[in-house]
Amino acid sequence: MALHNKLSHPKRYITTTNEEGLAIIDKSLPEDAPFYELRPGDAAFAQCYVTSGFPTKLADNADLNVYSDFLKQPPGLVVNNGTVLRYVDILPGQTSPMHKTLSLDYGVVLEGNVELVLDSGETRVLKRGDIAVQRATMHAWRNLSDTEWVRMLYVLQPVQPFSVNGKKVKEDLGGMHGVADST
Repeated sequence: MALHNKLSHPKRYITTTNEEGLAIIDKSLPEDAPFYELRPGDAAFAQCYVTSGFPTKLADNADLNVYSDFLKQPPGLVVNNGTVLRYVDILPGQTSPMHKTLSLDYGVVLEGNVELVLDSGETRVLKRGDIAVQRATMHAWRNLSDTEWVRMLYVLQPVQPFSVNGKKVKEDLGGMHGVADST
């Protein structure tokens, strides 16, 4: 990650079952999930785990193979038929673009204070341990500190297509570069 911050690099431990049927830590992937910049100088993302398909296939390490492929080429914000577990580190004083994904997201603040900004103008300040359940709505995230980073942990899962007042809800990534729409 080109961005410098004081947050620790979190470890990710993936379990598996050995030939004797005992639970062990899988060593095929590094413990450090790689971070990458979505928009230069804005935020850093880490794909902690990504799946494809419901239910997830564990046999023959199918899920590990899917995740390994996503490490080579990160997905968009959402995977249409899977889940995404992601860290997002937000620089001091930065605000994400206003955006909407076709997903149900659980966002947990791990470090710092962040403001959830909705397109209606409504806002909420989230502190360490607070959770936002983001239900395919237009929103942005603003780091309230000019000196401290924010770290959030997200779990994203796709949703079935739906309409509001007869209008189909569509994804809008707010011009984020390097992210493909999931639709």
